[in-house]
Amino acid sequence: MAKDKSDKTAKSVVDSLGDYLKEQRLAARLSLRQLADQVGVSNPYLSQIERGLRKPSAEVLNQLARALRISAEQLYVRAGIVHPDPSQISSVELAVLADAGLTERQKQSLLDVYASFLALNERDTSPQA
Repeated sequence: MAKDKSDKTAKSVVDSLGDYLKEQRLAARLSLRQLADQVGVSNPYLSQIERGLRKPSAEVLNQLARALRISAEQLYVRAGIVHPDPSQISSVELAVLADAGLTERQKQSLLDVYASFLALNERDTSPQA
């Protein structure tokens, strides 16, 4: 039974990664073929990644991040390759990422707003020269 749960978790990680990559590709106004060409992978392989049928290597994730101009680290976390450092990710960020009621785009927007608030507060509390 524990194996079934870990299999489902791994599958949901890959699905979430695929959904996220597809949203980022569409936001960048790239076709599947255009992105595949930029990354140096085949069309069918990229399609399988987006549909959650394949788990890409760290190198492919790095190339995807570069082509889509997004954070490679975020892709590594979404792919389950690395686990977020608890000292760097707050419970707010984890809650947003875990919320199944939000789209990937909505999650990213919320995280961007949250990060901007933190940066603004840090600037306001830092000693003025």
